[in-house]
Amino acid sequence: MASKDYYELLGLQKSASEDEIKRAFRKLAVKYHPDKNQGNDEAEEKFKEINEAYQILSDPEKRAKYDQFGSAAFDGSGGYGGGGFDGFDMGGFGDIFESFFGGGGGNARRKNGPVRGNDLEYSMTLTFEEAVFGVEKEVSVTRSENCEQCHGSGAEPGTNSKTCPTCGGAGQVRVQRQTPLGSFVSTSTCDTCRGTGKIIEKPCSHCRGKGNVRKTRNIKVNIPAGVDTGNVMPLRGQGEHGLRGGSPGDLYIKINVTPSKVFTRKGNDVYIDAHVSMAKAALGTEITVATVDGNVKYNVPAGTQSGTMFRLKGKGIQRVNSSGKGDQYVKVVVDIPKTLNKEQKEALYDLMRASDEEFDEANAPKKKLFGKSK
Repeated sequence: MASKDYYELLGLQKSASEDEIKRAFRKLAVKYHPDKNQGNDEAEEKFKEINEAYQILSDPEKRAKYDQFGSAAFDGSGGYGGGGFDGFDMGGFGDIFESFFGGGGGNARRKNGPVRGNDLEYSMTLTFEEAVFGVEKEVSVTRSENCEQCHGSGAEPGTNSKTCPTCGGAGQVRVQRQTPLGSFVSTSTCDTCRGTGKIIEKPCSHCRGKGNVRKTRNIKVNIPAGVDTGNVMPLRGQGEHGLRGGSPGDLYIKINVTPSKVFTRKGNDVYIDAHVSMAKAALGTEITVATVDGNVKYNVPAGTQSGTMFRLKGKGIQRVNSSGKGDQYVKVVVDIPKTLNKEQKEALYDLMRASDEEFDEANAPKKKLFGKSK
């Protein structure tokens, strides 16, 4: 019989730790379990092989023997007897099969107990100003609610339900079947009661026995100042109602903010460009700057270069549910004229003369800024 590479079967290196072996087996066991691959002979054979590999590599003695002599040391049986699920030591992995394939009665019995309602999500678009200052909005949400007539029981008022005779109130039935790997027990939803564990003799005339109805509700939402795109607001208990007395789910408001035409937002800080002429940037000037709270005056020092950034402390956006604010940053943009008239050109040439700058004097006008032309 050809030697088997148990490490390769589990997708592991030879140096794999015990935890890595367990994790690899757990993942593959779930993938190839016969109950998930009914009628798939290839998956069934794969499951048998990874089981064999795990039995060897999870046992320090067997692993050492395998590392020295290979799978031939076990006559191809993998220490597993060559068949039968009875020879497979679950090794703490019973919960895997129970959660994925329904093993164990306790888990089945819980399925007809109280079930929490589903969460809902609502996307809300705000203007820049609404996000900055906060706003009250009303959202329309369609959700599943307990029937007002039967209060969620599904039975017509004044009547009772009885325990399902098929599943005994568990809501699930156990099915046992034989495979080449041995006996497997799986559970499935009871067809008689559809998983509720109860039989309603006279269904509620309002909800037709479902216990819940679809309702559209208008819910007021207070959006705090400072929210931004990507923020999510949870409204506890505003999701769908639970089943069989379960608690309601939550409603999550996902925020999207339309960009401002004036400001650029980065977190709680805002940015804005302030345009000034060359002369004002050189001489200094007072400018009016727009902020989220209104216009303010700011003195631009003489000699300010284009691209210079000034900070207006505390003139940014409110931090959500806090008293602090971000800052505003003002970027000075010095505007260079694209076209010049004669007087402007003369003035600039005279400035260059006064600054002892070199230029082509032959092409420059003769009029001077500091005196009349001769």
